[in-house]
Amino acid sequence: MRVKREYRDRAGTEVAVLDALVDRADDGMTVFELRAAVEAEIDDLEEALSTLKTDGLIVVDSEGSETVIKPDERVVPDEPIDVDDEQTIGEWIRERFPF
Repeated sequence: MRVKREYRDRAGTEVAVLDALVDRADDGMTVFELRAAVEAEIDDLEEALSTLKTDGLIVVDSEGSETVIKPDERVVPDEPIDVDDEQTIGEWIRERFPF
C-alpha cells in the first residue's frame, strides 16, 4: 500500500519511509526494519525520520524493549492505493533518477 497522494510530494526517502510504514501500519517498524525496507543511506534515513517526526507524520513508540515507528493515521489511506494506477510522471522520474 502507498501513502496518501497529498503526502507524496516530499523528498524521495521520506516518501519511501512513509510507504514502508503504511504497509505495516498496525505493527509499525523498527529502525532496522526500515533500513532494510528503504533503499537509502543511513544519514538520509535518519534525516527523513527526523523531518517526518517534526512534521507529525510518524509516531515513535518507545515503550517496551524496542522503539517502533508507525505512520500517523492521516497518512494511511482508507483503501489500498494501487501502485501502477496512482504513479505520476514526477514519481516515475524520481524513482528512476534519484536526486
